[in-house]
Amino acid sequence: MGVGHGYGKVILFNEHFVVYGIPAIASAIDKKTIAEVRKCKGKEFIIRDNREATPGYKEEKLEQQRESIRRIKDAMGIKDCIEIYLHGDLKAASGIGASAASCTAIARAIADEFGLNLTDERINEIAYEGEKAYHGSPSGIDNTCATFGGLVWFVKGKGMERLQIEKPVEIVMGDTGIVANTKKAVEGVRRRREEQKDRYNKIFEQAEKLAHEARKALLEMNWEKVGSLMNENHKLLQQIEVSCKELDFLVEVALQHGAYGAKMTGGGLGGYMVALTPGKELQEKVAEAIEKEGFYALRTKIGI
Repeated sequence: MGVGHGYGKVILFNEHFVVYGIPAIASAIDKKTIAEVRKCKGKEFIIRDNREATPGYKEEKLEQQRESIRRIKDAMGIKDCIEIYLHGDLKAASGIGASAASCTAIARAIADEFGLNLTDERINEIAYEGEKAYHGSPSGIDNTCATFGGLVWFVKGKGMERLQIEKPVEIVMGDTGIVANTKKAVEGVRRRREEQKDRYNKIFEQAEKLAHEARKALLEMNWEKVGSLMNENHKLLQQIEVSCKELDFLVEVALQHGAYGAKMTGGGLGGYMVALTPGKELQEKVAEAIEKEGFYALRTKIGI
């Protein structure tokens, strides 16, 4: 039986903007999806998905998941029927890179089962093909984090640069419980950008400037500045209409309880928000406040 893994991720700056060549910053988190694969009898594949999930997520994403597996198999030249078993400690939910983590894990497990000696670069390319089933035209940032781990500066079409910080820092991710349609969110931004070119150009210019400021602050581990820039980034994402009232509410809860900064993360219109909470004491305070409001809070770290 072949085994593979893929990390979850959090986008710290510039989801959606990254699709248009503006730099984004993301990090793998210390949660991952594990795939086990073995050859079996049949025509195509059998999928057994045992991941913990936001209610409705796996059902809503099932057809995308099946198309994704077909894309991965085609990219790898695998004709045999395979049985895939998914598990791990990464919750299957919107905004946390769950689809990319599963694509990466499945690609690695297939390579292991069939004795293919593939580089991480090739695994990343295959995972990107799988991601197309979920996102249409993905930026590539999710699968890059899922494959390589660490903190990443990413520019579409130019690839990634690994960023190093001295030690990981605590964050809290709050789940709205809404299963988001990333394709719909991406298409909405594209449509509105075409309809409101001047307004969107100004927002996109601000997002680019912010990315460079955030990179500097992160490398200096200036968490007050990083948090302030996260707040600014959330406002820009609100302006391009990819947030929602539940995300905005969780951002406010986090800030009211001492988070250095908070914003939506991922495709938006549901899914997760992220709060910067250096130190376990602050992390726990913010996580408990989110849970008190009836939402799921994930305690994790960036820069792993």
